[in-house]
Amino acid sequence: MAERTLSGIGVTPLSGVGTVVWYHPDADLPDPPAPEDVDAEAELDRFDEARTVAEDELKTERARTAERVGEEEAAVFDAHVQFLNDPQITDGVTDAIEGGLPAEHAVQETFSTFVEQFENMGGRMGERADDLRDIRDRLVRVLSDGDRVDLSSLPKGSVVVAERLTPSDTAQLDPKRVAGFVTVTGGRTSHAAIFARSLALPAIVGVGDELTSIEDGTDVVVDGEAGDLIVDPDDETKAAAAADADVHVRSGPVETADGVGIEVAANVGTAADLEPAVDRGADGIGLFRTEFLFLDRESPPDEQEQFEAYVEALESFDHSRVVVRTLDIGGDKPVPYLDLPEEENPFLGERGIRRSLGPDADLFETQVRALLRAAGSADGTRLSVMLPLVATLEELHDARDQFDSVAADLADEGIVHEMPEFGIMIETPAAAFMADRFAPHVDFFSIGTNDLAQYVMAAERGNERVSDLGDYRQPAVLQAIDATVSAADGHDCWVGMCGEMAGDPDLTELLVGLGLDELSMSAVTVPHVKEAVTKTDTAAAEALAAHVLAADTKAEVTARLTTGDTPAQEN
Repeated sequence: MAERTLSGIGVTPLSGVGTVVWYHPDADLPDPPAPEDVDAEAELDRFDEARTVAEDELKTERARTAERVGEEEAAVFDAHVQFLNDPQITDGVTDAIEGGLPAEHAVQETFSTFVEQFENMGGRMGERADDLRDIRDRLVRVLSDGDRVDLSSLPKGSVVVAERLTPSDTAQLDPKRVAGFVTVTGGRTSHAAIFARSLALPAIVGVGDELTSIEDGTDVVVDGEAGDLIVDPDDETKAAAAADADVHVRSGPVETADGVGIEVAANVGTAADLEPAVDRGADGIGLFRTEFLFLDRESPPDEQEQFEAYVEALESFDHSRVVVRTLDIGGDKPVPYLDLPEEENPFLGERGIRRSLGPDADLFETQVRALLRAAGSADGTRLSVMLPLVATLEELHDARDQFDSVAADLADEGIVHEMPEFGIMIETPAAAFMADRFAPHVDFFSIGTNDLAQYVMAAERGNERVSDLGDYRQPAVLQAIDATVSAADGHDCWVGMCGEMAGDPDLTELLVGLGLDELSMSAVTVPHVKEAVTKTDTAAAEALAAHVLAADTKAEVTARLTTGDTPAQEN
């Protein structure tokens, strides 16, 4: 058959060649018995027992995912436990059972109602529908004594194709066996997409109903960068995809074609992320998300535990740079044992440095002690510390005063320590506007484009309804980045980027042209960005950046990035 192409949303810059294996997790329940034949008390007992089994499974799965994939990805199972015990849901199931339904039918009916509600909300809340499906299917399977499809032992070279993949499904996939996956639904921020990037799996989501025409056993190529699924590829197409899949890892620093060095680092959350970052050739760590040390536990890590975690990161990148972000909680990162306030808009509330200088001051002091000790233990590796969500000079000065105070205490105690490089994240419009005032007081800026785009454009980053507004290709976001780099010029202040934009190889030339010194990203994209750096000429990149910055619309930005031209203006 002649090859054909289906298009969706590519979520990893990787290609895979394999054979379609359709995954159909949904099992049809038989019709329920008559209500008068249902023993409600017995069914309620069955439901309670199933919840206990499901919670045990979730805890086991969480631990396995944290070890194999990463703490950030594993945290989704905490939300699953919360949903499993949500009174609204459990009361709904109880009412359905008392109304004459067996437990599995009551679960199916109740969860389906909530799934529909979440889907209608759209955005980040809409994505929670997959979490509810995951819990629903788990409970129905336990209640029905069903067998779970083992996605971890698929034949080598399988390309998993499904309507959707839940977090539990995706966490099972073994990159050594699975050549990629493709789904009918989903977006770049879905759990399946996040897991794909962490597992370094070629993946395409959101292909649509046309995907259902592909049969089991069909040969396909998954182009996770272009978002193309090539069906019945010829030998030449397969060979080209296989060549793309053979990523060339550069273990050392890279330079542009004209000799300008650009540091290409990795974002990490826990120790599990360190080895993949090293294996993919990262020059160091550009973002160590320390909040993941504080999750999935009953109390915060003490000073020694944090010290050991930071030292492990430093030892993994000997004679490199490790940038550690201080505790960034609040917003969409709750910590159960902290009394976080319920806020109407937590992204605009008490999060990041605001909590470290306020209600979490004791936690911040402990973290600073661990960081200063780790900096003093480093042998040739540079420890850098950056503050999240800074908006005022007062916040910067208060934080620096805390570092100075803790350093004095450590000196009095005779404890070896050292003051690290000190920087702030540029992720608020205030920080971008005031960057010229911040620059004399810091060693570096790190631009967090995910939050910066959301705040500059007033468009919540998980809301699909405003996703076009929250895109980092918006002219206002690019202007904020340019203003930040320009503000650092003339000061001893380097500028990095640790948002998703940094990991897009198609934007590497633009970022070099804008004057970025360092780019940090998910480990999976490090080789691709390094390759893009080596092919970039600085003068040409600067010309491209000037051309793009002159654009008035996102459409113009996109056109100038892809062709160098401006789209025809509408009349």
